[in-house]
Amino acid sequence: MKLKGSEIICESLLKEGIDVIFGHPGGAILPFYDALWSYPQLKHILVRHEQSAAHAADGYARMTGKPGVCVATSGPGATNLVTGIMNARADSIPMVCITGQVARPVLGSEAFQECDICSIAAACSKRTYMVMSTDDLASTIHEAFRTAVSGRPGPVLVDVPRDVQLELAEFNYPETPGCIVAPEELSDDTLSNVQRAAQLINQSERPVIIGGHGVVMSRAFEEVKDLAETTGIPVINTLLGLSGFPRTHELSLGMLGMHGMYWNNMIIEQADLIIGLGMRFDDRVTGKASTFAPHARIIHLDIEGSQIGRNVPVEVPLEGDAKTILKSLVPLVKNVDRPQWMAYINETRDTHPSLAIPRSDTLQAQEVLVEINRLIQENPETVVVTGVGQHQMWAAQFLEFNNSNTFVSSGGLGTMGFELPAAMGVQLGRPSAPVWSIAGDGGFQMTLQELATVAQEKLPLKIALFNNGILGMIRQWQELFFEQHLKETPIPGPDYVKLANSFGIPAVKVSNQEDVMPALKKANEEDGPYLIEFVVDSESHVYPMVPPGGGLGDTLEDPLTRV
Repeated sequence: MKLKGSEIICESLLKEGIDVIFGHPGGAILPFYDALWSYPQLKHILVRHEQSAAHAADGYARMTGKPGVCVATSGPGATNLVTGIMNARADSIPMVCITGQVARPVLGSEAFQECDICSIAAACSKRTYMVMSTDDLASTIHEAFRTAVSGRPGPVLVDVPRDVQLELAEFNYPETPGCIVAPEELSDDTLSNVQRAAQLINQSERPVIIGGHGVVMSRAFEEVKDLAETTGIPVINTLLGLSGFPRTHELSLGMLGMHGMYWNNMIIEQADLIIGLGMRFDDRVTGKASTFAPHARIIHLDIEGSQIGRNVPVEVPLEGDAKTILKSLVPLVKNVDRPQWMAYINETRDTHPSLAIPRSDTLQAQEVLVEINRLIQENPETVVVTGVGQHQMWAAQFLEFNNSNTFVSSGGLGTMGFELPAAMGVQLGRPSAPVWSIAGDGGFQMTLQELATVAQEKLPLKIALFNNGILGMIRQWQELFFEQHLKETPIPGPDYVKLANSFGIPAVKVSNQEDVMPALKKANEEDGPYLIEFVVDSESHVYPMVPPGGGLGDTLEDPLTRV
């Protein structure tokens, strides 16, 4: 059967199990949008900016495990996707981006809205494709989905000239969708390394597990829990590893790194074995890499072999999927009583509480998060999506996620404005769950146009907007490390309540602690979206903190809250 190229794209998406796409129309992609008229099975979400389409597809992918799909036109439409593509690449999120391109006869002539998006996106995606023949369109899309999910997941871009979308071709699609990956079989070398890892674990006196985003992406929650409970080894998480292990579990210690718990950074300093699962030992985790875990041997499990040993020396490499490898490892380990190690951990945690809240007449962001955490404990299905900045770090410190895959944030790229569009994708990917977008006023101003999308789609998102009128993390660094040269950090914004109301979204402003929980409960009772503007202290700093150039042993605590 012959179909237009635009129809082949739609049919291919259906073959891959895609039912939601995020995009914005434009001239070079209009044939595809015309084809969508005949494909009501493909729910299209009209974003107000293409960057938001990529972030929404990112959030959707994190919830569903399927590649997120975003669509844009040529030129500025395609280039607007780039930040979202790089964010997905940094956080290993499978995504297929489809862009329109000018017609083949005018390629290279600097035609209107012509842009070599494949060259631009090549640096921030797993692969790019320009489809120059309609006959190749179906097979290319199939390969794009396979590439997005195989190995370390990531974004792929498919660029389709306008006339390729209009030409007819036979539609033949492979029987097996590209996004279905065959179960991994461990090689003899990997199985041998699993044996070595088990020996180290059983012999260690001061071990610790560090669970990263790979645990979440591989859905290895039960396997990590089995490993911890079988061995009695405590679990620390990276930022993106939060919600990969129950936070209220007796073996859970919370986050480590630049703004991690003081006790965790000290534990790493004293450990004799680190079991790194699905994490890259990046600088936000290690601090100064040459000083990281000076007494520890390291077992490093990662799906991408090039990451193993890249930043820190590794004793035992385990290359592959976390879920698969842990299923082989758990039967080989045993519980070892380590009373001195556990006593040290408990004493360090007790004497360095880290999360004491400053006393002030001004509402503190941490106070709000304590109340939000109570809602999360009442309904552990709640998913939290944060932006980037102080509010992100406080959320990671104060919120306790006990259900798997319930925390979403921009980790590797640190993209301000990620929270609102990503939360849209999260809500569509997990429609039965309460979804809270936790935003700072600086990042929120970058993508607040998506309130229109939230209202149009009637998404029941709840938005907790922390308004301190300042770029808080920038101010913190300028105050601590740039001789208090506070430059370009105040960032006035609109009346957020009126702004939300202008889109038909109910909203309220909260400045006092006693009003926090009533506002949160009111938001949860609403069937649709709701925004709460929390007016919070502009001078609070995020502690603990590893200073620039420092190691984990140099972690600073707040002198005002030290117990």
